Amino acid sequence: MSLKSYKSKRDFAKTGEPMGKEDKGHEKGRGPVFTVHKHQARRLHYDLRIEIGGVLKSWAVPKGPSMKPGDKRLAVMVEDHPYDYKDFEGTIPEGEYGAGTVMIWDEGNYALSEGGAEEAIERGSLKLVLNGTKLKGGFALVRTRMGGKDENWLLIKEKDSYADTAADILETKPNSARTGRTMEQIREETARGTTNHHE
Repeated sequence: MSLKSYKSKRDFAKTGEPMGKEDKGHEKGRGPVFTVHKHQARRLHYDLRIEIGGVLKSWAVPKGPSMKPGDKRLAVMVEDHPYDYKDFEGTIPEGEYGAGTVMIWDEGNYALSEGGAEEAIERGSLKLVLNGTKLKGGFALVRTRMGGKDENWLLIKEKDSYADTAADILETKPNSARTGRTMEQIREETARGTTNHHE
């Protein structure tokens, strides 16, 4: 898996996003990670990132994830991101790719309920068990080929004890899972020169 596309879109002299290295992989003694970034670019959306093969496979989810079984959320596969991107929270400057504020909305570890990750990507069907601060339990990522496009997938919450048919988790838990900050606080602190990179 390559970060060539990721790097070609960014000027690292201007953006605080990590340049990253190929095949860094997860820390010893810790399972593979996932992150959901809340990203206020031209439009607000969420980016689901799953560690596979030393990089973060990434999907843009325009309406964000749902804890309601049966909700089918469009998830558009985008370029691989570096593993270090899991720690990025800050503001991408105007004029740069994806300009806007980025929040670590959720993070944690995940497991596959069946098969290997890379094979599942090829097959177009990922069965995930998420153990995040906010998202928990089973989720399915299914390639749809809507409009003949291979990058279009659906993110669907599975029926389990973590499912919630009443509340909208995007509204009830809007702040950063890492720092507790709001989007406005991230934007203001970045403007004051606060680091974009939170370990």
